[in-house]
Amino acid sequence: MSAEAGLLLHLAGPLQSWGERSKFNERDTAPFPTRSGVIGLLACALGRRRGEDIDDLARLSLTVRADRPGVLLRDLHTVGGGLPARHTVTTAEGKKRPAAAATLLSHRYYLADAVFTAALTGPADTLRTCAAALREPFWPPYLGRRSCPPEGPLLLGEFDDIHRRLVELPLARTRRGTADTVPVVFHGDRPLGGLAPAETGAPDGNEAAGQVNDQPLTFHPQRRAHQSRPRYQRTLHLPAERCHGLGTDYLHALAAYLAPHTPRPESSPA
Repeated sequence: MSAEAGLLLHLAGPLQSWGERSKFNERDTAPFPTRSGVIGLLACALGRRRGEDIDDLARLSLTVRADRPGVLLRDLHTVGGGLPARHTVTTAEGKKRPAAAATLLSHRYYLADAVFTAALTGPADTLRTCAAALREPFWPPYLGRRSCPPEGPLLLGEFDDIHRRLVELPLARTRRGTADTVPVVFHGDRPLGGLAPAETGAPDGNEAAGQVNDQPLTFHPQRRAHQSRPRYQRTLHLPAERCHGLGTDYLHALAAYLAPHTPRPESSPA
């Protein structure tokens, strides 16, 4: 993977939800930020309405580092229970449900306490436009679902050698045990062999690990469509000293790393 310029995003919050196959009453989450979710976040910051063109954003490439994978959380939602019929959910025929069937149940899945670092690469003008929008978003960005706001900082900055920074950036996790290294999983939409030299006997991330249906074609509310793309995954064993814990400990380490490596942290003008 040759040196490329790009943006680094810090995707963290109490809850995240990156739907991949959601339908009807089952709202799933992938174990990592999906392309459609991150492109949707950018479109939101840019003020794009759902029917507007997203071809420029769909050309960006995404590589994600799982600092903390989080814990899968299932939330049971109820809608319409105990309300008068006129206030319950309207059926496809335009009618109201009878009292015995008025309560609708849905299962929504989240990643609790997860932290990801995302690298975006692509055309320079598109990246500049996205960076400016993330500094001053038109609408509040969210982590896959509107009920999941990000905790700051969201945009870490613009970098010339983005994938090197993605590997070297402090890890938002607590060091456990006395091992010298910690396993860190990377997810990408391109082969990941260039992230680091191959470890003996370990997969180099150049073979697709599967398919994921998260390449957005349109976010139009009546014609929303996605297509599948190859999913690449690789585990690197990074120095344990890069683990800088949580909260302010991590933010201090992050700021110390970013200061000499980017001319444009989140708080600087474009």
